[in-house]
Amino acid sequence: MTDIHSAREAAARALFAVREEGAWSAPALRKYAAGLSARDAALATALTGGVLQNRAMCDFYLAHFSAVKLKKLQPRILDLMRLAVYQMVWLDRIPNAAAVNESVELARRLCRANRRTTGYLNGVLRALARSIDSLPQPDCATKAEYYSLRYSHPQWLTERYLEQFGLKQTRLLLEADNRPAPTVLRVNTLRADAAQVREELEQQGISVRPHPRIPDCMTVSGTGNLEKLPAFAEGRVTVQDGASQMSVYALAPKPDTRVLDCCAAPGGKSFLIAERMQDTGEVISCDIYPHKLKLIEEGAARLGLHNIRTRQQDAAQLRPEWEEQFDAVLCDVPCSGMGIIRKKPEIRYKDEAALRELPALQRAIVDNACRYVRTGGVLVYSTCTLLRCENEEIAEWFLRTHPEFEAEVFSLPVCDEPVNGFVALLPHIHETDGFFVAKFRKKAYYKNDSAREDQMPRPVPQS
Repeated sequence: MTDIHSAREAAARALFAVREEGAWSAPALRKYAAGLSARDAALATALTGGVLQNRAMCDFYLAHFSAVKLKKLQPRILDLMRLAVYQMVWLDRIPNAAAVNESVELARRLCRANRRTTGYLNGVLRALARSIDSLPQPDCATKAEYYSLRYSHPQWLTERYLEQFGLKQTRLLLEADNRPAPTVLRVNTLRADAAQVREELEQQGISVRPHPRIPDCMTVSGTGNLEKLPAFAEGRVTVQDGASQMSVYALAPKPDTRVLDCCAAPGGKSFLIAERMQDTGEVISCDIYPHKLKLIEEGAARLGLHNIRTRQQDAAQLRPEWEEQFDAVLCDVPCSGMGIIRKKPEIRYKDEAALRELPALQRAIVDNACRYVRTGGVLVYSTCTLLRCENEEIAEWFLRTHPEFEAEVFSLPVCDEPVNGFVALLPHIHETDGFFVAKFRKKAYYKNDSAREDQMPRPVPQS
């Protein structure tokens, strides 16, 4: 690969990869910004995320100044124009002329653009720059259309959120989606305590803010490459958002028990389960792909956890020897990922049609996994999405079709009140990713047809 010498080039190549290859922006940036200084790599990250978070508004502004319909442009040229618009409209420290000139130069080098194309690009961007203080404003017929444009979310998703959360909460949620995702570390309490870790990180010049509600959890900035931090390399901390931790809080694993994590990769929840079990008992961590199981094993070794066993297993397929063998089962199922848009801004552009099959898979997984729960044991269902069809509707379906389970009231550090069965966590309210957690307990008197009399529900005396 040709050496990359600027943040704008790294951002442009990452944007190309997202659109052309379906790549995730974070690994694409690690690839293209690898040779840059820390400062330029951070700028490349900000530019890439900014364009993905504001793409609809970038196109809105460009369409106002372009005599050519945007859909007729070469896609890479449009990416470069969006990159320039983002710098001019949303960033203060980059001169407009620099944003325009480098986009023109990148068009020549990366797109082999001819003079006519570069002239067009230069003309549109300079016209926009001259009007930077009086840009057009959206004029939309509905709130869904306006929010979709203003916050660059697909209209189908905006409409779902408006239906579920109402106007105010939807606006706050979309705003949160477009803010940079914080870097959240969780302390491995088997190796250190939070005060020690905080002091260690601050001595290294890292900014640390303890989570206001979640114990042993902190937001950090200025870390550089996290994997090179001694606290990370030596297993005192791991990267895990607070939302992901909440499914384990709901599961409430106990020492010397047996726990199954059905869809475990890359392993963050299994690690927290193992730590809360004091590295006793057994945690079975599953995934379909062997290379993902290797990631779990490497993470467990780094954290000094010995009670985790990995198994290659399709979560929707029955493993008969596991029936009624686990005290607690976690189903963090594959989902649309709409709760982690701030981490993966490109995920919002997924084809809605491709997501419609997810609820069937989610039902199949939880329908299968519940068979592994012992009588009196716990099943937790979780996702990193906020769509009702993948969350509340699955939980309600499960309770209707599995009378041997009941919804259980539980407490979470991020919730002011006890949770009655299930809860959706919102970034702007709970200071976590968007997440859903549901908890069910297997009733003792449904163990089998020959259950002891003292396990059966007592009849209510008639007056």
